Amino acid sequence: MGKTLYVFSSATLKRKDNTLMLQTKTHGTSYLPVETVDEILVMGEAEINKSLLGLLSGKGIVLHFFDHFGKYTGTYSPPESRNSGQVFLAQAAHWLDERKRHELAAAFVIGAIGNMIRLIKYYGRRHEHIDAGEILGYLKQCLAQAPDTPDVQALMGIEGAARNMYYKFFDMMITDQDFRIGKRVRRPPNNIMNAMISFVNSLCYSAVLTQIYHTHLDPRISFLHSPSDRRISLNLDISEIFKPVLADRLIFSLVNRKMIKSSGFEQAGEGIYASENARRIIITEWEKSLRGVITYPSEGHKMGWRRIIRTEALNVQKYITEGLPYEPFIHRW
Repeated sequence: MGKTLYVFSSATLKRKDNTLMLQTKTHGTSYLPVETVDEILVMGEAEINKSLLGLLSGKGIVLHFFDHFGKYTGTYSPPESRNSGQVFLAQAAHWLDERKRHELAAAFVIGAIGNMIRLIKYYGRRHEHIDAGEILGYLKQCLAQAPDTPDVQALMGIEGAARNMYYKFFDMMITDQDFRIGKRVRRPPNNIMNAMISFVNSLCYSAVLTQIYHTHLDPRISFLHSPSDRRISLNLDISEIFKPVLADRLIFSLVNRKMIKSSGFEQAGEGIYASENARRIIITEWEKSLRGVITYPSEGHKMGWRRIIRTEALNVQKYITEGLPYEPFIHRW
């Protein structure tokens, strides 16, 4: 599995024969064999030519774009060489079948809430002074209710209520008062913690989307989130499972270990965003966490997180195309 290349400052990305050439004012010119790259995340202005896109397409490299404030703006994906008409039709049929769509959407919610519960219990064993009993009780109720909701809209309501309660745990875990969340606000983030959550979540969405492109699934057809909301949304579905164990755990670690400080965030317009330096710190630790390995429950052997995400997407594909049971990944701490 290839590496992820992050481009922070203004840069020029070009093709040099069959090599990726990166030019920046800060670091000069460097060359990367395309065989070693799986995805590129551009965090600043970048000059890209048609020849480069042809190289990336031929090698199946995904290009994600973020604006100056770290907000995700779009993705250039390789040609649909991995797309399958058979899988596309099966995926669409599952979306059109209310029972099947609800069943898969409920699995994503069960995975999300299940991992919220596991994360709270994990930290509860290490911080005995934290009393999260009320939060855990509410999340367990939501977990029990999810499979029996009448439709996907009601299921979304359960997931939203569970997540709002879950965010109360953030203020229990975080020791720095500058990072208190209060209430989750997304567009635009109104405080430092909301800004941090939004940025780390966008990294999670991008990582999941890249792995979806390595399957036959069509990322435009989602089951929990409405496909009409945006062009690409299946990564939002699958990311719900991984945000507690990857994104939220990283946030707790960065703040409580004082690796990131409130001075690393700045006001821009009506919102608050991470500075370039703060984004560099977050991304460095994000990469470290993704390179970690754990035992994947259904496989019984150790995997890195990107492989786990891809396997999860493949399990969704098998559920859709082969009717195999799908149980969402829940971390076994």
